[in-house]
Amino acid sequence: MRATGSLGVLSMGLVVGIVATAIYQGQPRPVFAAGNDRYQDYVMTTGAVSVNPRVQTDGVWLLDYKAGKLLGTVIDRTQGKIVGWAEVDLTTEFGLKAQQDVHFLMTTGYVTQGQSALYLAETSTGQFGVYTMGPGPNGNGVVIRRHDMTKFREQAAQPGAAPGGPSLPVLKP
Repeated sequence: MRATGSLGVLSMGLVVGIVATAIYQGQPRPVFAAGNDRYQDYVMTTGAVSVNPRVQTDGVWLLDYKAGKLLGTVIDRTQGKIVGWAEVDLTTEFGLKAQQDVHFLMTTGYVTQGQSALYLAETSTGQFGVYTMGPGPNGNGVVIRRHDMTKFREQAAQPGAAPGGPSLPVLKP
């Protein structure tokens, strides 16, 4: 009698375990996809680019720290190939010195149907730029267009430098 009781408990435990596993694995899990990624001296993000208003196209932005370049391209859906790379020299664009320690952040955002903008911030100098990609001259390739460049904060004054620009109020607790 004892053997059948133990066998019944064991069987019940096995059934409960199988049912619990089926319920757990049957739950839908959200998929999280990163819109941008980085590896060592490179940052990459994607966003919609309006090359042809009737065909949605994905654009790829690649920031190359070593070369100081912002690269952009789109994928030709009919051929499944990269159209070619457009580039912007970020050292000139942001007025950076050679070998200056810089820190870029970038992400894309929605501008209009089928078109996103790239938001690019350089945290050392406090500069912020807005860019889009579009069709190149005569519809060949792509070009990167800057729409705005501004500062989100003033750069800290160097020791011994003359003060300049507006000062921000100091908040006391």
